[in-house]
Amino acid sequence: MTKYLEIGQIVNTFGIKGMVKIKPFTDDINRFDRLETIYIDNKKVKKEYKIEEVKYHKDMVLMKLEGVNTVERAEDLRQSYLLVDRDKEEPLEDGVYYIVDLLGLEVYTDEGQLLGKVDDIFNTGSNDIYVVKDELGKQILLPGIPDVLKDVDLEKGKITVHIIPGLM
Repeated sequence: MTKYLEIGQIVNTFGIKGMVKIKPFTDDINRFDRLETIYIDNKKVKKEYKIEEVKYHKDMVLMKLEGVNTVERAEDLRQSYLLVDRDKEEPLEDGVYYIVDLLGLEVYTDEGQLLGKVDDIFNTGSNDIYVVKDELGKQILLPGIPDVLKDVDLEKGKITVHIIPGLM
């Protein structure tokens, strides 16, 4: 498991005092209110920043970071990812998982047939869609609903699904 979890990406600046605009990667956008610090990873360096202020605008998070006081400095952080330390996060409810932990898991039918590995997961609004890719690159899209998703075993690296009629 990864030590850090990505919770958003800086997509732009906001205003003239160094605020950044963040696209959140979380179901609970208000989680940003509970954060005191954040790590920013721009693929060159990972640095911890103290959070001075958090606001919300439409579906985006606006954040003021300590030491980032100009548009130019905020612009330097554009396209960087926001990370939190997994060890400091509250435990997830039963049946709720971080997407990063599900990627790469093998997916089997409840009859034991290997369908492939989880390649991506995206949300449609009503439920998640699991993109399962086999070794030939063929994709299968599976809805993350209880009728289909039967068991997730992170320790064994395996997801068991039930293929309902008309799904494939």
